[in-house]
Amino acid sequence: MCIRSESEHSLKKDFGSLMQFNRFGLIFDYPENWLVDTKDSADRYATVTVYSPEDAFWSLSAHAAGGTPLMLAKAVVEQMSAEYTDLDQEAVQENIGGRTLSGFDLNFYCLDLTNTAQVRTLETPTAIYLLFCQAEDREWVRVSHVFAAMTASFITALKAV
Repeated sequence: MCIRSESEHSLKKDFGSLMQFNRFGLIFDYPENWLVDTKDSADRYATVTVYSPEDAFWSLSAHAAGGTPLMLAKAVVEQMSAEYTDLDQEAVQENIGGRTLSGFDLNFYCLDLTNTAQVRTLETPTAIYLLFCQAEDREWVRVSHVFAAMTASFITALKAV
């Protein structure tokens, strides 16, 4: 399946060639020079993490339907709070491609650098999807729109299935 959308235009404009991930029932576009890792998928749930050439990353996982998306997002926040005692969090909802994603915006210090992360959940009849992205704040300025375009391409692909 080939996804043609506003998100693809945004990614191509900034990064040229795009790749499409299409495994485990997860489909999205990402910049060609980013690294894909599926090691965490073994025997648990479908998950993929895509790393920028620097240190930022965007992760997507599919979990069984029937759970509580907010509990999944809160579990991520609790894990982050245990690791980063100065974690600031704000509950958010956003609409992307006609779908409502709920979750949290996070800010914290790591190695004396400020970092931003986002955790979002999306519930469908067949799965609960967890999206997580994170970057040091100077890189966040450069890649947050890439994260948004990758998320939008995933949602576009969901609608096409």
